[in-house]
Amino acid sequence: MKTESGCALFETTIGECAISWRGDRVTCIQLPEMTRERTLERLRSYAGAVEVSEPPPRWVSAATRTIARHLEGASQDFDRIPLDLDGIPPFHRKVYEAARRVGPAKKVTYGELAKLAGSPGASRAVGQAMAKNRFPIVVPCHRIVGAGGKPGGFSAFGCLETKARLLEIEGARLERGADLPFDWAKAKRHLRRKDAVFARAIDKAPPLRLEVQAISSPFDSLLRAIVFQQLNGRAAATILARVKAALGGDATPRAILATSDEVLRGAGLSRAKLAAARDLAAKTLDGAVPTLDEIRAMDEETIVERLTEIRGIGRWTVEMLLIFGLGRPDVLPATDYGVRKGFQRAFRMRDLPTPSQVLERGERWRPYRTAAAWYLWRATETT
Repeated sequence: MKTESGCALFETTIGECAISWRGDRVTCIQLPEMTRERTLERLRSYAGAVEVSEPPPRWVSAATRTIARHLEGASQDFDRIPLDLDGIPPFHRKVYEAARRVGPAKKVTYGELAKLAGSPGASRAVGQAMAKNRFPIVVPCHRIVGAGGKPGGFSAFGCLETKARLLEIEGARLERGADLPFDWAKAKRHLRRKDAVFARAIDKAPPLRLEVQAISSPFDSLLRAIVFQQLNGRAAATILARVKAALGGDATPRAILATSDEVLRGAGLSRAKLAAARDLAAKTLDGAVPTLDEIRAMDEETIVERLTEIRGIGRWTVEMLLIFGLGRPDVLPATDYGVRKGFQRAFRMRDLPTPSQVLERGERWRPYRTAAAWYLWRATETT
Protein backbone atom coordinates (compact mmCIF):
# COMPACT_ATOMS: atom_id res chain seq x y z
CA MET A 1 0.00 0.00 0.00
CA LYS A 2 1.39 3.37 -1.03
CA THR A 3 2.02 5.76 1.85
CA GLU A 4 -0.04 8.93 1.47
CA SER A 5 2.01 12.09 1.14
CA GLY A 6 1.29 15.65 0.13
CA CYS A 7 1.68 19.31 0.98
CA ALA A 8 -0.51 22.32 1.64
CA LEU A 9 -0.22 26.08 1.90
CA PHE A 10 -1.76 27.96 4.81
CA GLU A 11 -2.10 31.61 5.75
CA THR A 12 -0.49 33.09 8.85
CA THR A 13 0.27 36.57 10.17
CA ILE A 14 3.80 36.35 8.72
CA GLY A 15 2.62 35.21 5.28
CA GLU A 16 1.74 32.01 3.50
CA CYS A 17 3.52 29.03 5.03
CA ALA A 18 3.61 25.47 3.72
CA ILE A 19 3.56 22.03 5.29
CA SER A 20 4.24 18.54 3.94
CA TRP A 21 3.51 15.11 5.34
CA ARG A 22 3.98 11.42 4.78
CA GLY A 23 1.57 9.00 6.34
CA ASP A 24 0.59 10.45 9.70
CA ARG A 25 3.69 12.60 10.29
CA VAL A 26 4.88 16.05 9.21
CA THR A 27 7.99 15.94 7.01
CA CYS A 28 8.60 19.67 6.65
CA ILE A 29 7.27 23.09 7.63
CA GLN A 30 8.28 25.96 5.36
CA LEU A 31 8.18 29.63 6.37
CA PRO A 32 7.08 32.15 3.70
CA GLU A 33 9.45 32.94 0.85
CA MET A 34 9.18 35.89 -1.53
CA THR A 35 6.52 34.11 -3.63
CA ARG A 36 4.18 31.14 -3.25
CA GLU A 37 6.12 29.31 -5.95
CA ARG A 38 9.39 29.83 -4.09
CA THR A 39 7.81 28.64 -0.82
CA LEU A 40 6.73 25.39 -2.46
CA GLU A 41 10.11 25.05 -4.18
CA ARG A 42 11.96 25.32 -0.87
CA LEU A 43 9.52 22.89 0.78
CA ARG A 44 10.05 20.31 -1.97
CA SER A 45 13.82 20.65 -1.71
CA TYR A 46 13.42 18.97 1.69
CA ALA A 47 10.24 16.92 1.29
CA GLY A 48 10.62 15.67 -2.27
CA ALA A 49 8.18 16.04 -5.17
CA VAL A 50 5.00 16.20 -3.10
CA GLU A 51 1.82 17.53 -4.66
CA VAL A 52 -0.54 20.10 -3.15
CA SER A 53 -3.49 18.32 -1.54
CA GLU A 54 -6.83 20.15 -1.36
CA PRO A 55 -8.14 19.72 1.21
CA PRO A 56 -5.36 18.25 3.36
CA PRO A 57 -6.11 15.52 5.90
CA ARG A 58 -7.93 16.69 9.01
CA TRP A 59 -4.95 16.17 11.29
CA VAL A 60 -2.81 18.34 8.98
CA SER A 61 -5.45 21.09 9.02
CA ALA A 62 -5.44 20.92 12.81
CA ALA A 63 -1.65 21.28 12.84
CA THR A 64 -1.73 24.31 10.53
CA ARG A 65 -4.42 25.96 12.67
CA THR A 66 -2.24 25.46 15.74
CA ILE A 67 0.77 27.05 14.01
CA ALA A 68 -1.35 29.93 12.68
CA ARG A 69 -2.79 30.65 16.14
CA HIS A 70 0.69 30.70 17.60
CA LEU A 71 1.78 33.22 14.99
CA GLU A 72 -1.19 35.38 15.98
CA GLY A 73 0.33 35.69 19.43
CA ALA A 74 -1.66 32.97 21.21
CA SER A 75 1.00 30.58 22.49
CA GLN A 76 0.29 26.95 21.50
CA ASP A 77 1.41 23.50 22.57
CA PHE A 78 3.01 21.70 19.62
CA ASP A 79 3.46 18.34 21.31
CA ARG A 80 0.54 16.89 19.35
CA ILE A 81 2.11 17.67 16.00
CA PRO A 82 3.94 14.45 14.99
CA LEU A 83 7.23 14.94 13.19
CA ASP A 84 8.85 12.55 10.74
CA LEU A 85 12.45 12.28 11.95
CA ASP A 86 13.44 9.43 9.66
CA GLY A 87 16.83 10.08 8.12
CA ILE A 88 17.73 12.81 10.61
CA PRO A 89 21.02 12.10 12.44
CA PRO A 90 20.66 11.01 16.08
CA PHE A 91 22.52 14.06 17.39
CA HIS A 92 20.21 16.41 15.47
CA ARG A 93 17.21 14.59 16.93
CA LYS A 94 18.50 15.18 20.46
CA VAL A 95 19.04 18.87 19.65
CA TYR A 96 15.52 19.22 18.25
CA GLU A 97 14.02 17.48 21.28
CA ALA A 98 15.94 19.84 23.57
CA ALA A 99 14.89 22.88 21.52
CA ARG A 100 11.22 21.88 21.83
CA ARG A 101 11.62 22.18 25.61
CA VAL A 102 12.54 25.86 25.27
CA GLY A 103 9.27 27.67 25.89
CA PRO A 104 7.78 30.69 24.07
CA ALA A 105 9.45 34.07 24.70
CA LYS A 106 12.50 32.31 26.10
CA LYS A 107 15.94 32.37 24.51
CA VAL A 108 18.89 30.06 25.04
CA THR A 109 22.36 30.15 23.53
CA TYR A 110 23.78 27.44 21.31
CA GLY A 111 26.01 26.46 24.22
CA GLU A 112 23.06 26.19 26.61
CA LEU A 113 21.13 24.12 24.08
CA ALA A 114 24.12 21.81 23.74
CA LYS A 115 23.95 21.18 27.48
CA LEU A 116 20.19 20.57 27.29
CA ALA A 117 20.87 18.03 24.54
CA GLY A 118 23.43 16.26 26.72
CA SER A 119 26.48 17.40 24.75
CA PRO A 120 28.21 20.26 26.59
CA GLY A 121 30.73 22.07 24.43
CA ALA A 122 29.07 21.09 21.15
CA SER A 123 27.66 24.56 20.42
CA ARG A 124 29.02 24.61 16.86
CA ALA A 125 27.42 21.26 16.06
CA VAL A 126 24.17 22.54 17.58
CA GLY A 127 24.31 25.52 15.25
CA GLN A 128 24.69 23.20 12.28
CA ALA A 129 21.72 21.15 13.46
CA MET A 130 19.58 24.27 13.79
CA ALA A 131 20.58 25.39 10.29
CA LYS A 132 19.16 22.13 8.93
CA ASN A 133 15.94 22.26 10.95
CA ARG A 134 13.01 21.26 8.72
CA PHE A 135 10.38 22.09 11.33
CA PRO A 136 10.62 25.81 12.22
CA ILE A 137 8.12 27.10 14.80
CA VAL A 138 7.44 23.54 16.05
CA VAL A 139 11.19 23.09 16.60
CA PRO A 140 11.77 26.71 17.64
CA CYS A 141 15.18 27.53 16.17
CA HIS A 142 14.26 31.23 16.41
CA ARG A 143 14.70 30.99 20.19
CA ILE A 144 18.35 29.96 19.90
CA VAL A 145 20.84 32.84 20.00
CA GLY A 146 24.59 33.32 20.07
CA ALA A 147 26.80 33.71 23.10
CA GLY A 148 26.21 36.92 25.02
CA GLY A 149 22.77 37.32 23.49
CA LYS A 150 24.11 37.93 19.96
CA PRO A 151 21.54 37.22 17.23
CA GLY A 152 23.18 34.10 15.85
CA GLY A 153 22.01 32.90 12.45
CA PHE A 154 18.68 32.22 10.77
CA SER A 155 18.50 30.73 7.29
CA ALA A 156 14.80 31.39 6.57
CA PHE A 157 13.76 34.08 4.11
CA GLY A 158 14.34 37.46 5.72
CA CYS A 159 17.13 36.05 7.91
CA LEU A 160 17.39 37.97 11.21
CA GLU A 161 14.38 40.14 10.41
CA THR A 162 12.23 37.00 10.39
CA LYS A 163 13.88 35.70 13.55
CA ALA A 164 13.22 39.00 15.29
CA ARG A 165 9.59 39.00 14.20
CA LEU A 166 8.98 35.47 15.47
CA LEU A 167 10.41 36.40 18.85
CA GLU A 168 8.41 39.63 18.98
CA ILE A 169 5.19 37.66 18.37
CA GLU A 170 6.04 35.68 21.51
CA GLY A 171 6.84 38.81 23.49
CA ALA A 172 10.64 38.53 23.32
CA ARG A 173 13.23 40.74 21.66
CA LEU A 174 16.23 39.92 19.52
CA GLU A 175 19.19 41.95 20.72
CA ARG A 176 20.76 43.11 17.47
CA GLY A 177 22.21 46.50 18.26
CA ALA A 178 25.17 47.58 20.33
CA ASP A 179 25.83 50.73 22.32
CA LEU A 180 27.74 53.40 20.47
CA PRO A 181 31.36 53.72 21.60
CA PHE A 182 31.00 57.50 21.67
CA ASP A 183 28.70 60.02 23.34
CA TRP A 184 25.93 60.93 20.89
CA ALA A 185 24.81 63.98 22.88
CA LYS A 186 28.37 65.27 22.94
CA ALA A 187 28.67 64.71 19.19
CA LYS A 188 25.47 66.65 18.57
CA ARG A 189 26.65 69.57 20.70
CA HIS A 190 29.98 69.60 18.87
CA LEU A 191 28.36 69.69 15.44
CA ARG A 192 25.97 72.49 16.40
CA ARG A 193 28.80 74.53 17.88
CA LYS A 194 31.16 74.05 14.92
CA ASP A 195 28.60 74.62 12.15
CA ALA A 196 25.74 77.04 12.79
CA VAL A 197 24.24 76.47 9.33
CA PHE A 198 24.25 72.69 9.75
CA ALA A 199 22.65 73.18 13.19
CA ARG A 200 19.33 73.99 11.49
CA ALA A 201 19.20 70.53 9.92
CA ILE A 202 20.28 68.91 13.18
CA ASP A 203 17.45 70.60 15.07
CA LYS A 204 14.89 69.26 12.58
CA ALA A 205 16.13 65.66 12.82
CA PRO A 206 14.27 63.09 14.94
CA PRO A 207 15.69 62.33 18.41
CA LEU A 208 17.10 58.99 17.39
CA ARG A 209 20.59 57.66 17.47
CA LEU A 210 22.46 55.44 15.09
CA GLU A 211 22.24 51.73 15.84
CA VAL A 212 25.36 49.65 15.50
CA GLN A 213 24.74 46.06 14.47
CA ALA A 214 26.70 43.43 16.36
CA ILE A 215 29.02 41.58 13.96
CA SER A 216 30.71 38.24 14.44
CA SER A 217 33.61 38.84 12.04
CA PRO A 218 34.72 41.09 9.16
CA PHE A 219 34.35 38.05 6.88
CA ASP A 220 30.64 37.63 7.71
CA SER A 221 29.91 41.33 7.28
CA LEU A 222 31.77 41.60 3.98
CA LEU A 223 30.16 38.45 2.59
CA ARG A 224 26.76 39.95 3.38
CA ALA A 225 27.83 43.22 1.73
CA ILE A 226 28.89 41.36 -1.42
CA VAL A 227 25.57 39.50 -1.66
CA PHE A 228 23.51 42.65 -1.02
CA GLN A 229 25.25 44.79 -3.66
CA GLN A 230 22.80 46.16 -6.27
CA LEU A 231 19.85 44.18 -4.89
CA ASN A 232 16.87 45.15 -2.78
CA GLY A 233 16.90 43.88 0.77
CA ARG A 234 14.32 41.11 0.41
CA ALA A 235 15.90 39.60 -2.71
CA ALA A 236 19.39 39.82 -1.22
CA ALA A 237 18.27 38.23 2.05
CA THR A 238 16.77 35.33 0.09
CA ILE A 239 20.00 34.75 -1.83
CA LEU A 240 22.11 34.99 1.33
CA ALA A 241 19.89 32.40 3.00
CA ARG A 242 20.24 30.11 -0.03
CA VAL A 243 24.01 30.50 -0.02
CA LYS A 244 24.19 29.61 3.68
CA ALA A 245 21.93 26.61 3.11
CA ALA A 246 24.12 25.48 0.21
CA LEU A 247 27.13 25.71 2.52
CA GLY A 248 25.45 23.53 5.12
CA GLY A 249 24.16 26.45 7.18
CA ASP A 250 27.61 27.75 8.10
CA ALA A 251 29.18 30.24 5.69
CA THR A 252 32.90 29.94 6.39
CA PRO A 253 35.87 30.78 4.16
CA ARG A 254 36.80 27.10 3.84
CA ALA A 255 33.23 26.13 2.97
CA ILE A 256 33.06 28.73 0.21
CA LEU A 257 36.35 27.59 -1.32
CA ALA A 258 35.34 23.93 -1.07
CA THR A 259 31.93 24.42 -2.73
CA SER A 260 31.59 24.24 -6.50
CA ASP A 261 30.75 27.18 -8.73
CA GLU A 262 27.66 25.31 -9.88
CA VAL A 263 26.25 25.04 -6.36
CA LEU A 264 26.93 28.67 -5.41
CA ARG A 265 25.67 29.97 -8.75
CA GLY A 266 22.57 27.85 -8.23
CA ALA A 267 22.06 29.56 -4.86
CA GLY A 268 21.83 32.90 -6.67
CA LEU A 269 25.33 34.37 -6.75
CA SER A 270 26.25 36.14 -9.97
CA ARG A 271 29.62 35.39 -11.53
CA ALA A 272 31.04 38.67 -10.21
CA LYS A 273 29.73 38.07 -6.68
CA LEU A 274 30.99 34.50 -6.71
CA ALA A 275 34.46 35.72 -7.68
CA ALA A 276 34.32 38.35 -4.93
CA ALA A 277 33.17 35.80 -2.33
CA ARG A 278 36.00 33.43 -3.24
CA ASP A 279 38.56 36.24 -3.09
CA LEU A 280 37.20 37.28 0.32
CA ALA A 281 37.45 33.69 1.55
CA ALA A 282 41.00 33.24 0.28
CA LYS A 283 42.21 36.55 1.74
CA THR A 284 40.56 35.73 5.07
CA LEU A 285 42.38 32.41 5.28
CA ASP A 286 45.74 33.90 4.38
CA GLY A 287 45.36 36.69 6.96
CA ALA A 288 44.91 39.61 4.57
CA VAL A 289 41.45 40.20 6.05
CA PRO A 290 41.96 41.08 9.72
CA THR A 291 40.12 39.36 12.54
CA LEU A 292 37.55 41.28 14.56
CA ASP A 293 40.07 41.87 17.36
CA GLU A 294 42.68 43.08 14.88
CA ILE A 295 40.33 45.40 13.05
CA ARG A 296 39.20 47.02 16.28
CA ALA A 297 42.77 48.10 16.92
CA MET A 298 43.24 49.67 13.47
CA ASP A 299 42.61 53.23 12.37
CA GLU A 300 39.96 53.91 9.73
CA GLU A 301 42.27 54.53 6.77
CA THR A 302 44.25 51.36 7.44
CA ILE A 303 41.01 49.37 7.50
CA VAL A 304 39.92 50.95 4.22
CA GLU A 305 43.29 50.21 2.63
CA ARG A 306 43.29 46.56 3.76
CA LEU A 307 39.70 45.71 2.88
CA THR A 308 39.49 47.46 -0.48
CA GLU A 309 42.14 45.02 -1.72
CA ILE A 310 39.34 42.42 -1.77
CA ARG A 311 37.67 42.00 -5.12
CA GLY A 312 34.27 43.72 -5.22
CA ILE A 313 34.83 45.70 -2.01
CA GLY A 314 35.05 49.47 -2.44
CA ARG A 315 35.55 52.33 -0.04
CA TRP A 316 31.81 52.88 0.46
CA THR A 317 31.30 49.27 1.58
CA VAL A 318 34.10 49.55 4.11
CA GLU A 319 32.73 52.87 5.38
CA MET A 320 29.34 51.21 6.01
CA LEU A 321 31.15 48.52 8.01
CA LEU A 322 33.03 51.19 9.97
CA ILE A 323 29.79 52.98 10.83
CA PHE A 324 27.20 50.25 11.27
CA GLY A 325 29.43 47.34 12.27
CA LEU A 326 32.16 48.98 14.34
CA GLY A 327 30.53 52.24 15.47
CA ARG A 328 33.50 54.39 14.50
CA PRO A 329 32.73 58.05 15.37
CA ASP A 330 34.60 59.85 12.58
CA VAL A 331 33.53 58.37 9.23
CA LEU A 332 32.08 60.51 6.43
CA PRO A 333 30.99 58.48 3.36
CA ALA A 334 31.20 61.42 0.97
CA THR A 335 30.38 59.39 -2.15
CA ASP A 336 27.10 58.16 -0.68
CA TYR A 337 24.14 59.60 -2.60
CA GLY A 338 22.04 60.01 0.55
CA VAL A 339 24.80 61.95 2.28
CA ARG A 340 25.27 64.19 -0.74
CA LYS A 341 21.52 64.72 -1.16
CA GLY A 342 21.15 65.57 2.51
CA PHE A 343 24.08 67.98 2.22
CA GLN A 344 22.40 69.66 -0.75
CA ARG A 345 19.19 70.17 1.25
CA ALA A 346 20.84 71.11 4.53
CA PHE A 347 22.96 73.79 2.86
CA ARG A 348 20.31 74.76 0.29
CA MET A 349 22.51 74.14 -2.72
CA ARG A 350 21.16 74.29 -6.27
CA ASP A 351 23.18 71.29 -7.45
CA LEU A 352 24.23 68.04 -5.84
CA PRO A 353 27.60 68.62 -4.13
CA THR A 354 30.70 66.73 -5.16
CA PRO A 355 32.29 64.33 -2.68
CA SER A 356 35.21 66.76 -2.29
CA GLN A 357 32.81 69.54 -1.28
CA VAL A 358 31.29 67.30 1.39
CA LEU A 359 34.72 66.33 2.68
CA GLU A 360 35.91 69.94 2.76
CA ARG A 361 32.93 71.03 4.86
CA GLY A 362 33.31 67.89 6.94
CA GLU A 363 36.68 68.95 8.26
CA ARG A 364 34.95 71.19 10.79
CA TRP A 365 32.83 68.24 11.99
CA ARG A 366 35.76 66.12 13.16
CA PRO A 367 35.92 63.96 15.28
CA TYR A 368 32.20 63.23 14.94
CA ARG A 369 31.67 62.95 11.20
CA THR A 370 29.68 59.73 11.65
CA ALA A 371 27.02 61.69 13.53
CA ALA A 372 27.13 64.32 10.78
CA ALA A 373 26.51 61.62 8.16
CA TRP A 374 23.50 60.38 10.13
CA TYR A 375 22.05 63.90 10.27
CA LEU A 376 22.67 64.34 6.54
CA TRP A 377 20.75 61.13 5.85
CA ARG A 378 17.91 62.42 8.00
CA ALA A 379 17.99 65.77 6.17
CA THR A 380 16.65 64.03 3.06
CA GLU A 381 13.52 63.20 5.07
CA THR A 382 12.99 66.36 7.13
CA THR A 383 13.91 69.35 4.94
